[in-house]
Amino acid sequence: MLMRRYRFLAMGMAAAWLCLPVSSHAQFAAAGSGGPPGASIPGPGRADEPAEQTPADPGYFAGPSPYAPQAPGVNAANLPDIGSVAADSLPAMLPQAGAAPAPGDWATYGRDDAQTRYSPLAQITPENVSHLQVAFTYHTGSYPRPGQTNKWAAETTPIKVGDGLYMCSAQNDIMKLDPATGKEIWRRNLGEKYEAIPYTAACKGVTYFTSSQVPQGQPCHNRILEGTLDMRLVAVDAATGEFCPGFGHGGQVNLMQGMGESVPGFVAMTVPPTVVNGVVVVNHQVLDGQRRWAPSGVVRGYDAESGRFVWAWDVKHPDDHDQPTGNRHYSRGTPNSWAAMTGDDALGLVYVPTGNAAGDYFSGYRSAAENAVSTSIVALDVRTGSPRWVFQTVHKDVWDYDMGSQVTMMDMPGTDGQTVPAIIVPTKRGQTFVLDRRTGQSILPVEERPAPAGDVAGDTRAPTQPWSVGMPSLHMPDLREQDMWGMSPIDQLYCRIKFRRAHYVGEFTPPSLDRPWIMYPGNNGGSDWGSMAYDPQTGILIANWNASPMYAQLITRGKADALKLMPIDDPHYHPGAGAAEGNGPMEGTPYAITIAPFWDPFTRMLCHKPPYGMITAIDMKHGQKVLWQHPLGTARANGPWGLPTGLPWEIGTPNNGGAVVTAGGLVFIGAATDNLIRAIDERTGRVLWSHVLPGGGQANPMTYEVNGRQYVAIMAGGHHFMMTPVTDQLVVFALPQAAR
Repeated sequence: MLMRRYRFLAMGMAAAWLCLPVSSHAQFAAAGSGGPPGASIPGPGRADEPAEQTPADPGYFAGPSPYAPQAPGVNAANLPDIGSVAADSLPAMLPQAGAAPAPGDWATYGRDDAQTRYSPLAQITPENVSHLQVAFTYHTGSYPRPGQTNKWAAETTPIKVGDGLYMCSAQNDIMKLDPATGKEIWRRNLGEKYEAIPYTAACKGVTYFTSSQVPQGQPCHNRILEGTLDMRLVAVDAATGEFCPGFGHGGQVNLMQGMGESVPGFVAMTVPPTVVNGVVVVNHQVLDGQRRWAPSGVVRGYDAESGRFVWAWDVKHPDDHDQPTGNRHYSRGTPNSWAAMTGDDALGLVYVPTGNAAGDYFSGYRSAAENAVSTSIVALDVRTGSPRWVFQTVHKDVWDYDMGSQVTMMDMPGTDGQTVPAIIVPTKRGQTFVLDRRTGQSILPVEERPAPAGDVAGDTRAPTQPWSVGMPSLHMPDLREQDMWGMSPIDQLYCRIKFRRAHYVGEFTPPSLDRPWIMYPGNNGGSDWGSMAYDPQTGILIANWNASPMYAQLITRGKADALKLMPIDDPHYHPGAGAAEGNGPMEGTPYAITIAPFWDPFTRMLCHKPPYGMITAIDMKHGQKVLWQHPLGTARANGPWGLPTGLPWEIGTPNNGGAVVTAGGLVFIGAATDNLIRAIDERTGRVLWSHVLPGGGQANPMTYEVNGRQYVAIMAGGHHFMMTPVTDQLVVFALPQAAR
């Protein structure tokens, strides 16, 4: 979820001695799920897990809830329910994922249905990339207005299909651009209200869908689908931008149906919906740290043709796939899924990355059903919404290690000479799992390792945690006191004292009430929503990742009240009290949480030595070996007290956003807090070209072709919690005519 990434920066990286060597070959052993890795979905709980007293869920089938009702006109409350359609009455759909997009198109969020972020375009090469120049810039018009708190972080990746470049603004307006000039062809203003913005105004992308029922040439034969911050599922005609009248209620579906009571900003959809065999699968984020009985994390399927409800996967009621009516609600506080999902038409599955249940840092009130599927990949049958299998990456997660990355499909060489249909599963721990996507079984070795026990009353920790043996670890060594540093001996001493004060015994250091504890690699560590890029021709996997420790402490309800920590739906809630900056009331549990970067708050520099952000290339065809690994991000726009040093050294800054890899042998990436987009040699890791963006490049770039010319696009929208400049600009590059 978005609350986890608190405002932290790689600051004060101003000397060459900071460029410290990093081991690129450290590997750790991997682990499975709640029982054997990738087994069918676990039962009531782990055999070695004691039963816990779980308070009753007040939101499921319980009549009116005690929470404030959703404000009229926000979160689609005024859209009527249009009813449902039985899964067995859906038309037989030919798998759309079997056909690859046209070579010059970028047809989905990750380009193709496998979500590889690989393009076969090869016009731009290591030999000519230095000639890249800006072809055009487009302004979305979405940015903070006077009097509005800066919550903006667009994170948008456009898609290109045929004659259109389609994208969304940070507040969900949908646009079609001429991909050669950037001229706006149409714009659908969705009227998103500022109040509906959760922690971040973000729209990662839109989805292109071709109807099998509307004839070619008729309106909405080709359509653009989008999920919004105020919980609408929208369909517009790809040619004109007009709402599709046969979809939902005038082109819109109310995603608050069955959700129960909420307030604007508590739940939101920020990723493009996933279409699998004619079913639109939608998930949503639930604002972190608010209350144990937050709105449900339910995942739902809708008919892509009509927008009618098909099924729901409600974690606590996995056999009830109906939409609640009247005073009935989906079960509250269940693990939500906010990351982009991947659809597999051939198997009829959608791979759902999950987070943990509400009350992120206290698991004592979670049910066995919640513990079984949290921080996992869950494969749902898109005809029924039933789980086929689950693979868990953290047991009883109280570190907010929710799954932020979209999984990538690939063919993995098998031991018998046959290929195995696989998925690559990145995690915020830096552990990468490779699974058989038919069964969820791990293809590469995994290992359950002993994990530290906790001492918080009523909240036992899992005795083991999973580690990936078969893949290189995207993880720095454990912290040591001698790794603490600062701009002066005083700063270093301060950080050493903070380190000594805290409880820290490695990655799974359990939460504590009597003193702070350190989470490392941290809840913005490892791989996050930028996901990974995979070149199926070379077998090279590109991963950028973070090493960003956090400093946290559980606090009593009395202290939370003194700090005025209140959930977002409390009438007296005020974000200035700190809940929106990381501290969370966790109402309905015994404790609240205070959390911040592990830094010197005066200089705003992290307490451990750099690098804080890395980029790694892994050879997946020859033993999963690291080809190269380097720090990602220079000190040019970073420094102590938020002052840029202007220094060009690549010392590794925090990063958000992912990479693109091309047949031309190049990796394009923004992501770092230095406001640069780079072109990197895929084989060597050498930076061949860079360009200063008008804002932070915290978005996944993409590439496409028009009339024989290759373009590279990135949303330079910046990021409020990364403290990079926020703009509304999409920047598109191409080679000049003479250089092609």
